[in-house]
Amino acid sequence: MDNGIRLIVGLGNPGKEYEDTRHNAGFWLVERLAGELHGAFRAEAKFHGLAAKVSLERQDLWLLKPQTYMNASGRAVAALAGFYKIDPAEILVVHDELDLPPGAAKLKKGGGHAGHNGLRDIAAALKTPDFWRLRLGIGHPGDRAKVVDFVLHPPRKEEAEAIGEALDQSLPVIRPLARGDFAAAMHQLHTKDKGPAK
Repeated sequence: MDNGIRLIVGLGNPGKEYEDTRHNAGFWLVERLAGELHGAFRAEAKFHGLAAKVSLERQDLWLLKPQTYMNASGRAVAALAGFYKIDPAEILVVHDELDLPPGAAKLKKGGGHAGHNGLRDIAAALKTPDFWRLRLGIGHPGDRAKVVDFVLHPPRKEEAEAIGEALDQSLPVIRPLARGDFAAAMHQLHTKDKGPAK
């Protein structure tokens, strides 16, 4: 079995005004995870972010919320990963995903950044795109020109409820990821709650 995930990065923008916006879906997941695992985020200047150390599957797991703003997320990720000698393949980045509807959550390793500035900066800082991603669907405004405004606004009530359900479905998958059982994690997340065929 591969090494498990040792660092989970939730992407978002710092500051009260961004707290409830779609772009902060990654923050929402790591905050829930810290709550479940009794971890407390602390400001870590050398990691340019808020970090929490928790224990899962008998090993240390770092949770990180970069405080650099989205387009400089890589600085925080590279700093913590470099300090603790965490390989890109042991990193999970949790982020909002325009190409998935609210309520969807998908795991993948590597790939492009699809215009996501956080992913772009992390791939550049790590010098590889081969880290794991947990993609939390937020939907698409339907017009590329409206994307920036869309991600920096809170989801509508029914979207927020669907995203909350996706967070709930994603949390149990962290355990097999920490063990390095990526196939089980993907199966568990991707076959969940498909419902009857329409």
